[in-house]
Amino acid sequence: MARHILHVDQNCFYASVEMQRHPELRDKPLAVCGSQEERHGIVLTANYLAKPYGVKTGMAIWQARQRCPNLVILPPDMDEYIRFSRMARDIYEDYTDQIEPFGLDESWLDVTGSVGLFGDPMSIAREISGRIKFELGITASIGVSDNKITAKLGSDYKKPDAITRIEADNYKEIAYPLPVEDLLYVGPATSRKLRAIGIRTIGRLAECPVDVLVRRLGKMGAVLHTFANGRDVSPVQRSDHIPNIKSVGNSATTPRDLETEADVKLMLYLLAESVCARMRELVSRCTVVEIYVRDTQLNSIVRQRKLQAPSCSSQELAETGLDIFRRNYRWDRPVRSIGLRGAGLVEAQGTVQLSLYTEDQKRDKWERIDTAVDHLRQRYGYMSVRRALMDSDPLLGHINVKDGHTVHPVGYFGG
Repeated sequence: MARHILHVDQNCFYASVEMQRHPELRDKPLAVCGSQEERHGIVLTANYLAKPYGVKTGMAIWQARQRCPNLVILPPDMDEYIRFSRMARDIYEDYTDQIEPFGLDESWLDVTGSVGLFGDPMSIAREISGRIKFELGITASIGVSDNKITAKLGSDYKKPDAITRIEADNYKEIAYPLPVEDLLYVGPATSRKLRAIGIRTIGRLAECPVDVLVRRLGKMGAVLHTFANGRDVSPVQRSDHIPNIKSVGNSATTPRDLETEADVKLMLYLLAESVCARMRELVSRCTVVEIYVRDTQLNSIVRQRKLQAPSCSSQELAETGLDIFRRNYRWDRPVRSIGLRGAGLVEAQGTVQLSLYTEDQKRDKWERIDTAVDHLRQRYGYMSVRRALMDSDPLLGHINVKDGHTVHPVGYFGG
């Protein structure tokens, strides 16, 4: 039986919520931006009056002001955005219990079992669109298809406040001419690789031999070929589905630029303590350590290494991350932000083969020390126990990365 999938994308979500709260700003170019004082001074989202000036998500505030001198800038209010997101979900749940969020402002809905009650998928999409507009005072673009990837393509096709159906009968007509970057999971790096072999549109990607793509992109090449041909069998997870967490990561834009290896070491130890504490809460250990580094020109690198044995030792993760950094960063510019991730999580419980190797014995001791520190911090507060290293820099050493910065992203392939 053919599926009926909707992808609902609330237009310029943060800005739309702010315009709903502040009607006097509806006719002005507006952007919701991070805090300049905390060095997160970038555009998070801009309304449609700001976009013609060239104001884009991720742009520095000073750049946005250069392009649009009359730009109204507001700080984000995440509690309010979460409230609107929950109200939108309440609307979706009137039509299906198969709802999979993709961020606060986007969700996939499987309405296959709902057409008998509410009419065809286009009718359901129109009803949801109308209710979002009437009940929340914002607009949404909705893609209608038989799979998640193409439904997402449909919601991006026309904005704002549009409904686009893309299915087998019109797929090639609509999708094939679109830039390859419009396909979900074709990011800048993948786009460069595809364009290097002459693939600039979704149609060219769909018609390219799979073996060529696999040689160029690895196994992801076959996945993207399937997506480009309008095929995707992944299910929309039910609203009570809890995805398996595959990795735990933490990153921070530091209050000052990191200019020496000592600065980087301090930050990696801070991040490792937070990441490992999260892993212990999940009763897990990681098998891969990954670092993310962004310099002052916003150029970034991501590098990773497989561990010899699963670990949740902050000492081991920090030292591994530092070694990865040393081998891959050339110090052309200072570091603006840095992240550490433990990936390939495995269960920490179960029978473990005892080892006579010194490194394994050290790992066990480090993990037991970390556990003891966890208990002390839970009782007396995060800052009650700290490494002496943290006192070498009062500004960086007093960052509470565990409570202030941690995010658990769930990717599309994680479910």
